[in-house]
Amino acid sequence: MKKDFNLKDFLINNGVVVVMIILVLYTGFTSNNFFTVKNFLNIAANMSYRLVIALGIAGCVITGGCDLSGGRMVGFAACISGTLLQNLDYSQKFFPGMEPLNPFLVILIVMVICGLFGAITGAFVAYLHVPPFIATLGMMDIIYGLGLIYTGATPLGGFTRAYTTFSTGKFLGISYLIWIAIIVMAITWFIFNMTRHGKYMYAIGGNAQAAEVAGVPVNKTLVIIYAKASAYFALAGFMLGAKAGGSSVNTGLSYEMEGIAACALGGVSVTGGRGKVSSALIGVAVLELLKAALQYLGVDQNAQYIAIGIVILIAITLDIRKYVQKK
Repeated sequence: MKKDFNLKDFLINNGVVVVMIILVLYTGFTSNNFFTVKNFLNIAANMSYRLVIALGIAGCVITGGCDLSGGRMVGFAACISGTLLQNLDYSQKFFPGMEPLNPFLVILIVMVICGLFGAITGAFVAYLHVPPFIATLGMMDIIYGLGLIYTGATPLGGFTRAYTTFSTGKFLGISYLIWIAIIVMAITWFIFNMTRHGKYMYAIGGNAQAAEVAGVPVNKTLVIIYAKASAYFALAGFMLGAKAGGSSVNTGLSYEMEGIAACALGGVSVTGGRGKVSSALIGVAVLELLKAALQYLGVDQNAQYIAIGIVILIAITLDIRKYVQKK
């Protein structure tokens, strides 16, 4: 029997998104240059690496876990990318005399390195039954420490044009960063919806014990999920370094929180078993539009953190409310 549409429940469950849409419309009609193609392309470029982060975290959240190491992984990858892609004549070159590598090779290098650390985190979660919160919190500090040792806590700059072109270059009038995010989104959609790994992921999020009884390789799947998430964080770090034109160990600081918030806001359930690629996209879009709207309205930048924090609390609360209602 088809359930009748309940406007009150719809507004409560999607209240944050509705309020954000109203805020964006108000900003657009009261501010100059908000409703312009250039502005929305800039917002999309800012969304690109955040979406890659959210897509990585989404897999962990769907299984009922999380990954708090995301922001530090982003910074670590940005630093590794920067040290390998500095101009040969840069006065503060990290590796003097070393020719800058091919940027695509660097992408592969950082994704493999961070993916291995993610696999270690996944192994702790899967085989040693360490809660994801604790395992990823520990890895967050390990990665931060390794980044500090690797760079000597020194900011990096002097990146090659081949690297920064990933941010400044365009194809069909759209930034390369946006194209990268679109490609990652398409690959992730395929993984989530068309592969056994995707089916296993949702099964684990629904009920890990039942999934194991049904023959799902729970431990192996969890290791792959956390490794994949860290590889995504590495790609986002590469992208962010290109956009910023510089990097440090604090690049991407707290971006994992925004990623988790975006997932919850878009419909990836923090209780596990539910979520789509489109959920991460919607959540990231809402947060970035919120930031842009507040900026155009002249809200103090420090106060924006308060607004984002409130949105995160409301989004998580509404998600848990839906879970309680279903039970």
